[in-house]
Amino acid sequence: MVTKMNHRLLKDFVRAYPFQPATAFWRAVEIGVLVDQELPPGRYLDMGCGDGKLTRIIMDRIGPRPIVGVDPDPEETRMAETIGLYDAVHTAPGDRVPEPDESFDVAISNSVLEHIDDLSPVLQETARLLRPGGKFYFTVPSSDFHACLRGPLSPLGRRDRYLSELDRRLAHVHYLSVDAWEDRLGRAGLRLDRAEPYFSAPQVRRWETLSRFTAGLLYALFLRRTHPIRIQRRLGLRQAQARWKLPDALTSFIAWLSDLGMRRRSDGDAAGNPFGCVLLVGSK
Repeated sequence: MVTKMNHRLLKDFVRAYPFQPATAFWRAVEIGVLVDQELPPGRYLDMGCGDGKLTRIIMDRIGPRPIVGVDPDPEETRMAETIGLYDAVHTAPGDRVPEPDESFDVAISNSVLEHIDDLSPVLQETARLLRPGGKFYFTVPSSDFHACLRGPLSPLGRRDRYLSELDRRLAHVHYLSVDAWEDRLGRAGLRLDRAEPYFSAPQVRRWETLSRFTAGLLYALFLRRTHPIRIQRRLGLRQAQARWKLPDALTSFIAWLSDLGMRRRSDGDAAGNPFGCVLLVGSK
């Protein structure tokens, strides 16, 4: 499989996250794969909706759907409530969503489940909320994510220490195989229909470079004790990007620079090469 960048999506994400170019790059690849799935109609549940901007970009591509957001972070849900996308937004954990049984046709979750220690209650709650035949689309880092990374810049740097530090910054607690996801879904009452890898090793390394000199630098300046989203809030960046838009010319330049040289390199994604992430589609 070859995962080439959708440049319109990249510009949309740069515009949505002007202070997070690494995040914009990752999400553009990820959502490009998701919207290619011909997502079905029906009532949607957005598990881990955050501020809602990512999901709004999805809906701009597939057309409006009735949708409910849920996220445990009240600062994120307050922002999600203001964007005019959701029928309702719940500030709640993923294992206690205040919605009736079998009330959704589709659940989506983008780069969320890898952050949750105890996955079983969340997957069981998703199964409870889906109608029979309902679909669950979710994206997560793959079991090969670490293998795709370049690692420390210094030849004296220890790779194991670098990976551990990166996982702490990203708050990643899972890198499960597809087989492991199939087992987890099955125990929750869901069936794995398919798995589609994305985020080639060259793309992961481009994200790594962008992240190293943005969020990674801020994280280091705050002595590696504060999560990047809290740093953004403390500096006012999270609030500013909710209301401040880059000029179109600057957006296009940042998007072009972020992906410079990647078209040529993505042609080398031969079968058997590792991919950093995977889209999984389950059903009830």
